Amino acid sequence: MSPRACAFFFATRMSKARRPKGSTQASRPKTAHEQETTTKRRGELAELAFVLKAASLGFGVAKPYGDSERYDFIVDSGQTLSRVQVKSSSTLLNGLYRINAHRRTAHGVVPYDPSEVDFMAAYVIPDDAWFIIPITVTTTRTSLLLCPHDWPRGDGLYGAYREAWHLMREPDGLTF
Repeated sequence: MSPRACAFFFATRMSKARRPKGSTQASRPKTAHEQETTTKRRGELAELAFVLKAASLGFGVAKPYGDSERYDFIVDSGQTLSRVQVKSSSTLLNGLYRINAHRRTAHGVVPYDPSEVDFMAAYVIPDDAWFIIPITVTTTRTSLLLCPHDWPRGDGLYGAYREAWHLMREPDGLTF
């Protein structure tokens, strides 16, 4: 099992261990609170998987105090610091994985801006794949559709960013 999948496996095993004996996940519908908690937990697990993957690739990773910043982590390549927003998806939508590439405001959703975030690290959980996308590529979009590894029609708009960790080592973040 890969180190990235290990964090998800451990958390899944722990959440199953807390269920009452004899209960199953499908035994009753989830309440709105339980669904929100599951989504929040999945995001937290994706952040843990990001830290594990980035650190295993030799990056320094720092988490800002609190949750007021637009980014989740600061990644240090030794040459440059990058502000990274981590997102995840585990559900197919018409054969593609949808990632929310926005933040919420009182007036709706707003795409991330290059003055706030440098990269979006999108984790496709079932494929155990990371897309390291410069935020300059997503500034006009509030959601992204990412192709599964075996997508028959090619890599889509963001295939070039699959496992593109090297972009965070480049001073401008855009060199391939």
